[in-house]
Amino acid sequence: MEKSKVYYTNLRARPGVNLLQKLVKLVKEAGIENIDFHKKFVAIKIHFGEPGNLSYLRPNYAKAIADLVKELGGKPFLTDCNTLYVGRRKNALDHMEAAYENGFSPFSTGCHVIIADGLKGTDEELVEIDGEYVKQAKIGRAIMDADIIISLNHFKGHESTGFGGALKNLGMGCGSRAGKMEMHSNGKPINNFNKCVGCRKCEKQCAHGAISFNEAGKAVIDHTKCVGCGRCIGVCNFDAINPASDESNDILNKKIAEYTLAVIKDRPNFHINLVMDVSPNCDCHSENDTPIVPDVGMFASFDPVALDLACSEAVNKQEAFKNSNLGEHIEKHVEGKDNITINHPETNWEVAIEHGVKIGIGNKEYDLIEVK
Repeated sequence: MEKSKVYYTNLRARPGVNLLQKLVKLVKEAGIENIDFHKKFVAIKIHFGEPGNLSYLRPNYAKAIADLVKELGGKPFLTDCNTLYVGRRKNALDHMEAAYENGFSPFSTGCHVIIADGLKGTDEELVEIDGEYVKQAKIGRAIMDADIIISLNHFKGHESTGFGGALKNLGMGCGSRAGKMEMHSNGKPINNFNKCVGCRKCEKQCAHGAISFNEAGKAVIDHTKCVGCGRCIGVCNFDAINPASDESNDILNKKIAEYTLAVIKDRPNFHINLVMDVSPNCDCHSENDTPIVPDVGMFASFDPVALDLACSEAVNKQEAFKNSNLGEHIEKHVEGKDNITINHPETNWEVAIEHGVKIGIGNKEYDLIEVK
């Protein structure tokens, strides 16, 4: 297989050239103009950041990419899917308010925000992939309606996958709430009686007759009938129904790779990783810890696997900040362990890379081309 090409530029900005201009130059050098954008709907998949977190990507970067897409004749929109966990992005109304609060509005970015899986995270399209773990991926409908997908990713650490980059933003990020449950869980949802108000919306949504109500009017889920579709989670306004987060990290990583396949297959796709403010955990946290390594640069490629691998290897070459999660654990360093593994030793970040190669969404062999 021919080596993939990953393009890179550093974050030095001398008088006369700013970082946004460098980003546009980078993606042009990487070949984004070879995509036919004329009158095409273009989903720019981004993480809007959980309010309180300050390490998410600034909206200025999204505007630079959206403006370029419009120059090339496309119709861009910023998008993400609702979260599975309880927070400020679990439904479309709260999610859009969070996005606006963090600066992602049509006025600041030049394009609209669309929450891809709808009001309650149940607006999904089933995508056949027949993977090793996933047969039908549940992807936010607006993302699947787009003609072209661009992922604009903040590269950082992650407590379940080791790192979060293009694969995480595409795979987990584009899954509907039920899709996210499928990736996180190998079991069935459970009900918290203390939060259940007996509204019976979950019962009406269940197509398998798995939900009944006890004498106290609380929902009871019969796991012998439940198929784990997760739609009851989406319709519960009181966060009473939750997934059993019991999937192993390795299988979670493989499912993320298979969901990425569902998102990018059969249509043009392009990917950008910004390796800056490399926080130890995901931007889904309502806080961010200090970066674990210095800022590295901006990377772009048509290959999300090679892109994530190049960024991982770049992060692993950096010296850890002493006053960071990584710095605090560096003294426990075991010979042969890298920065990403030391930051979250219970994860194996290479699993998603290896599985991505196995299922044909990318390549481990790449040439790193610097754009000056």
